Amino acid sequence: MTAATPSATLDIARIRDDFPILATQVHGKPLIYLDNAATTQKPRAVIEAIQRYYTEENSNIHRGVHHLSEVATRKYESARGLVRQFIGAHTTREIIFTRGTTEGLNLVAASYGRANISKGDEIIVSAMEHHSNIVPWQMLCQEKGARLRVIPINDRGELLMDEFEKLLSPRTKLVSIVHISNSLGTINPVRRIIELAHAVGAVVLLDAAQSVAHTPIDVQSLDCDFLAFSGHKLFGPTGIGVLYGKQALLEAMPPYQGGGDMISSVTFEHTTYNHLPHKFEAGTPHIEGVIGLGAAIAYVQSVGLHAIAAHEQRLLQYGTTLLAELPKVRMIGTAREKAGILSFVVEGVHPHDVGTILDTEGIAIRAGHHCTMPVMDRFGLPATARASLSLYNTAADLDALVRGLHKVAEVLR
Repeated sequence: MTAATPSATLDIARIRDDFPILATQVHGKPLIYLDNAATTQKPRAVIEAIQRYYTEENSNIHRGVHHLSEVATRKYESARGLVRQFIGAHTTREIIFTRGTTEGLNLVAASYGRANISKGDEIIVSAMEHHSNIVPWQMLCQEKGARLRVIPINDRGELLMDEFEKLLSPRTKLVSIVHISNSLGTINPVRRIIELAHAVGAVVLLDAAQSVAHTPIDVQSLDCDFLAFSGHKLFGPTGIGVLYGKQALLEAMPPYQGGGDMISSVTFEHTTYNHLPHKFEAGTPHIEGVIGLGAAIAYVQSVGLHAIAAHEQRLLQYGTTLLAELPKVRMIGTAREKAGILSFVVEGVHPHDVGTILDTEGIAIRAGHHCTMPVMDRFGLPATARASLSLYNTAADLDALVRGLHKVAEVLR
């Protein structure tokens, strides 16, 4: 992915009307929501889809022969079809519903990793990964006697691709890489990463938690082997996510959990596992979450991801210019290819204090290490303040952020 090219201008007023929470007041002031990298707000279409499920369609799925079960099953599997189309998968058998990106990463580590990683093998991640794309691989390496290698980053927050190429070898069995950094906004050159990894026979997993709501993704074009994302960062419910995997890989992998839909037949002597995708969906699933995710994808498609990306790029450029003009404010993450994340520090002020004072102005940002402690260590910081953008944000939101930062300076002067 590269920075978006100009596209049709979004009708932001209409879009904002689709999100009921944006009419909320916080401390007597209009809510300005700039914490989208943590979770996005939900459009009315998603809220109504979940409400309709519980008021008109509630039933367990797949095995029921009565009307409600048939309706719920149809809605659930229809959402799987929407996901398949949304990310360009070859078949719905490649779409596994999970609790989120974290579970998707853990599923691959536990199932593919335990079956395919051996002593002396190497797994590569980058220095900008979320903890959920570090810890599962550390656990696997400790269990198997494998080695975790790390791609370093430069002062702009960009991967050092020359160093990545040096890390690659026949020992490299898996590369797990973030598409867009949640703490820096860096857009990684994932197509090139996949090509280089495949050249040495390695499998590639993409963490798309921060990219799926902001740019079109086609897994077949990218040729990634696995991809994981979360519904709640795509305007959908919490507790639901997707793991995409190439069918041949998923077919060869052992189940992640046992029970419920993942079985075909069970005796005390032997269990036969269900076919894909059900082999990896044990127990009663998050049915309303899947239905809500389907509604969220339909909503995003109605707006258009190209238009969303272009809008967010305009806001990113505007916000970057505004923050650069503020004294004692330093941007963290200045990659040439970057998504709508503005991480910064204010000289002499802890990011938590920045976030607390902005909250009194109705402005919601994130302050902390953003589950990327190695990134904070790389820049010698305990934390940053982070404003993250989405389709419903406006230039006026960024103007308010700057006014809020002036108040931070006044209060803590």
